[in-house]
Amino acid sequence: MIALWIVLGVLAVLALSTAVATSTRRRRSLGPPAAVATRGSSDIGANAVSEAPEAGPGPEGSGAPALRDRLGRTRGLFAPLRALGARGELAAAIDAAEEALLRADVGVETTTALVASLRQRPDGGADGVLSALSGRLVEIFSENPDRSLRVDREPGVVDVWLFVGVNGVGKTTTIGKLALARRDEGDSVLLAAGDTFRAAAADQLALWADRAGVELVRGAEGSDPSSVVFDAVHRAKARGNHLVLADTAGRLHTKVNLVEELRKIRRVADREPGRVSEVLLVLDATTGQNALAQAREFTEAVGVTGVVLTKLDGTAKGGVVIPIERQLHLPVKLVGVGEGPADLVPFEPAAFVDALVGV
Repeated sequence: MIALWIVLGVLAVLALSTAVATSTRRRRSLGPPAAVATRGSSDIGANAVSEAPEAGPGPEGSGAPALRDRLGRTRGLFAPLRALGARGELAAAIDAAEEALLRADVGVETTTALVASLRQRPDGGADGVLSALSGRLVEIFSENPDRSLRVDREPGVVDVWLFVGVNGVGKTTTIGKLALARRDEGDSVLLAAGDTFRAAAADQLALWADRAGVELVRGAEGSDPSSVVFDAVHRAKARGNHLVLADTAGRLHTKVNLVEELRKIRRVADREPGRVSEVLLVLDATTGQNALAQAREFTEAVGVTGVVLTKLDGTAKGGVVIPIERQLHLPVKLVGVGEGPADLVPFEPAAFVDALVGV
């Protein structure tokens, strides 16, 4: 009898052990329960599940990368100036500011003027220099307060935006992105493939036209670009489109033939029913001071009304926008901060200065 009870006891212990082991394995396979964190709790525990914040949009509010992220390389040039702090010597701070400005592609003329203004307001040590530089940059950008893109929508008139710039700066891509953006804002858009000397440009623009769901007017390779723009304006008038975005050839800006061609395109686009409301110069941010020379040449040729700065994607220094605004008084209206359709965003001077100097 005693032996029977012993056997039953052993079997019970084995059954209990098996149940415990099975329960443990099941809990492990399901994972630990999520801990509930209460407000004010300082010990969440190793197994607590926290939700990572989603990456928010840039300051432009379009979901594009923040300008501060894209100007990281340039902001790094000002790190020695920031590192001096409040106790840094004034002379050392001004020298650091001058070196950073030159390395950021601001150029000798504008850098010299900025440094001279810093020497006239030597207050607060190194911190004062940084603050004064930031303030002076804001003043430069405030001289061009209107950065809007003009669309009059006058009955019977077709607004024409001409896009000029040398080959490779991103004119065609800029037009395509703007076609999408303007369509989403309710504009009735038509594209004109005025770069007839490069077949790939018209093909690329055709892809953007399909993507945006807008019509494209193009001519035969090597045909007169002004005739393409002329046809586009009259097609837009007949179809009820009120905005034409016109590409143009982009051979070297120093060639007389190209300059004369651009002038002819503008004259033709300005004839009824067309009216040129914007001449947008597309510049590559990676070209540095050469961009300033391009801006000067194109402005003298066709009366540029605004600048689109492309490829400001972390590889460019971007400081060239400062002399463009100060010396040529051209407003930078748009900046390209990435490859996506939403990465062409309005230029925000305050955000640019903050991203550049990093005060």
